[in-house]
Amino acid sequence: MNTAQILDILARVAETDEVRTNPDLALYDLQILDSMKTVELITTIMEELGVAVSPSEFDREAWATPAMIIADVKLRMTA
Repeated sequence: MNTAQILDILARVAETDEVRTNPDLALYDLQILDSMKTVELITTIMEELGVAVSPSEFDREAWATPAMIIADVKLRMTA
């Protein structure tokens, strides 16, 4: 698993390639991600990367930007 794989998933779900070029893009503040897309993102990460992210332990603040999502997913992979 690498950063590019996570960004590929995020770009597909968010329907924008801007997530690849702007690691500090405010995904929720700019309404790029909403609750439905967040569920899709969590599901896709679990299916494609095998990383478990429970919606009950999901923290929107921790996934506010592409860089934060990458860091969190990588942390979960090492846990």
